[in-house]
Amino acid sequence: MAWMTDGGPVAGLLLAAGGGRRLGGRPKALLEFRGGLLVEHAVRVLREGGCATVYVVVGAGAAEVRARLGAGDAVLVDNPDWALGMGTSLRAGLASPATATDPATAVLVTLVDQPRVGAEAVARVLDAHRAGARLAAATYGGERGHPVLLAREHWAGAARAADGDMGARAYLRQHAAAVRLVECADVASPDDVDTPDDLGLLR
Repeated sequence: MAWMTDGGPVAGLLLAAGGGRRLGGRPKALLEFRGGLLVEHAVRVLREGGCATVYVVVGAGAAEVRARLGAGDAVLVDNPDWALGMGTSLRAGLASPATATDPATAVLVTLVDQPRVGAEAVARVLDAHRAGARLAAATYGGERGHPVLLAREHWAGAARAADGDMGARAYLRQHAAAVRLVECADVASPDDVDTPDDLGLLR
């Protein structure tokens, strides 16, 4: 069941548009993981962690992702500029609930290439929002990572600040005093699947 905060649910926002350049051009969303695709796993994590509607930003391999995610699993958001970096995916993703008839009061942002960030980390960051945080982020040994939560009033600013592969990092740095940090190292790990050497994370 989705957490209800300020009268509305929290939407999940999964950034899954990358082309996997350092993986030899294999889109990360389409990597096999636990009998399915990494993107399917990441959507399930957001739902099990407490998100309501899940938005998935797609780019490389978009047709294959659409074919695998069934109707109702997620709202797919096309990012034709995905090759320009993660910032473009964050902007596309934040625009979707803002322009749709979605009552979400916040979005929780995750990355498709972090298979060891699970539902427990999602739930912890959502709990921080439920306790009043308008900006929140998971930390791992004190280092900020994902999931990241942005209340609705921060969407426009975070979208403007998103550049290249920075995502929301610059915006969170600008508003560091307002960010609730949620330690998650005991339940999750932020390791990324970036290169062939990282494929062991999927086993």
